Amino acid sequence: MTDWTETELSALRRAYASGTTRVSYDGKSVDYGSAEDLLARIRTIERAIAGTTRPLPVAGLAGFSRGDR
Repeated sequence: MTDWTETELSALRRAYASGTTRVSYDGKSVDYGSAEDLLARIRTIERAIAGTTRPLPVAGLAGFSRGDR
């Protein structure tokens, strides 16, 4: 497994936020095939840095009732 850095993660996030798929950091450049590929890489690094390999939890929708219907 490769050791990822916060520098790499920050560069990936900036690229994703700007809508580009080319990422440069520490004198390296990487071209991702799509925004989805880039986002998948970001999520992989986030999980590795957090120390977990399980998928991130998915939030559900909250429901409510006014009680009169």
